[in-house]
Amino acid sequence: MNLKIKKALISVSDKENILSLLKVFKKYNIEIISSGGTYKFIKKLGYNCTEISKYTGFKEMLDGRVKTLHPKIHAGILHDRQNKTHQDEMSKNKFPSIDLIVVNFYPFQKIVQKNKSPKNIIENIDIGGPTLVRAAAKNFKNVAIITNKGDYSNLIDELKRHNGKTTLKFRETLSSKAFGLTAYYDSMIANWFNNKLNIKFPERKTLFGRKLKELRYGENPHQESSIYVNDYNDRELGFTQLNGKELSYNNYNDIFASLDLLKSIKGKPSTVVIKHANPCGVSQNKDPLISFNNAYACDPISAFGGVIACNYKINKKIALGITKNFLEVILAEGFDTEALKILKRKKNLRILDISKFKEINVPKIKTFDGSFIIQNKDEIILDKKKLKCVTKLKPSKKDLDEIKFAFNVCKYVKSNAIVLSNNFSTIGIGGGQPSRFDSCKIAIQKAKQFQSKKIKSCVAASDAFFPFPDGIKTLIKAGVKIIVQPGGSIKDKEIINAANKAKIKMLFTGIRHFNH
Repeated sequence: MNLKIKKALISVSDKENILSLLKVFKKYNIEIISSGGTYKFIKKLGYNCTEISKYTGFKEMLDGRVKTLHPKIHAGILHDRQNKTHQDEMSKNKFPSIDLIVVNFYPFQKIVQKNKSPKNIIENIDIGGPTLVRAAAKNFKNVAIITNKGDYSNLIDELKRHNGKTTLKFRETLSSKAFGLTAYYDSMIANWFNNKLNIKFPERKTLFGRKLKELRYGENPHQESSIYVNDYNDRELGFTQLNGKELSYNNYNDIFASLDLLKSIKGKPSTVVIKHANPCGVSQNKDPLISFNNAYACDPISAFGGVIACNYKINKKIALGITKNFLEVILAEGFDTEALKILKRKKNLRILDISKFKEINVPKIKTFDGSFIIQNKDEIILDKKKLKCVTKLKPSKKDLDEIKFAFNVCKYVKSNAIVLSNNFSTIGIGGGQPSRFDSCKIAIQKAKQFQSKKIKSCVAASDAFFPFPDGIKTLIKAGVKIIVQPGGSIKDKEIINAANKAKIKMLFTGIRHFNH
């Protein structure tokens, strides 16, 4: 059913593009009601408008907390135009219909970002706005609700197309958007309270997200996908794309994995190579070029078509090294002018500047068929002082630094994870296997294929304990001299004996790093 818009209520915090609506409203003789700053804004633009208090005959109170919360307003929105009882009640009270609501909320999101005062934040929790929106959205059969300035042009087109009227389908679509907004808004507030009170797992968990963009497709071409952000900074993910095609679902998945690992490595210039969300090369070195070369050399076959993330500025030499290989994405904390010029020769290479990226500690969420599970992010960094040496041979200070590096990388490899490391560079990585023994064999196989000279005296890190001695015996046979693992197996004694017999060093962390 097409309905004529005769009366509209406008109450907006963000007044951008309101003028475009006012021009059309004037054309179709749509009466405007408004409040506070919006009323003054409309009057200043030279358009007729009735102030809310004058319309209701009730002066706003409580510092503006109560102004649109009035029966004349909400009855005007909520009554069913086809219900005779409703019509009789409206006539008895002399309440006219309100056919259109244009509302956006107090900027709670921005206030949280800029102001740490709980009092100010709470004052910016909108009450009247969401109440208007919910009322109009419920009664979409009779009322149109606009909650996004991006829909102003759609409303204008609708009015022009139908001579000042709106269609039922149009109103229902707007209603869906409106309830999405109120859910999003309330979710933001609920999550703010949970964070403030350090409630990690509330009785009811709501997630809020703003769609950043639709992606070309999901993991596979037959799957649809979009990316959302859900922090209070309204950020664009904190990085800038300088070149290349649009990022895909798989690109984002690998980028997030690379940033996760990269931001956990502190100190020296570091390079991370990711493929299918798994590390296939990680290196630290005071020389960025060496760091890059060592990370890539760990497994150049797996690195093909992968993502490389660097916590340093890319220079000409590194850029030339990058262009020799096929990569999907390169992330770095800035690019020299000449380096960027070289990299841009590869038109499809996605180049991302992450110099403004800031890590945000948010829980990890996995969904399945209408359910989801949540856990805290695994942010434990190995404390070298808490390592327990369980063998006769003891580690040196350099050994401990290498152990810390290898065990930290292990955290980001899909379980069961085995990481071989030499001189702060991975030389073999095995992960994602049902058997830890198989991961040991894969890590060794990779190391023998590309880094055979570095296997001797390397460190092997395991994300969980070894259930049987077969895994460590395989590592020892390959040349591993130090093994770090959580410990805790019923066969720990047997495993320690095997290490002592082979005259290698073994340390227990007491920390498990499963990454399923």
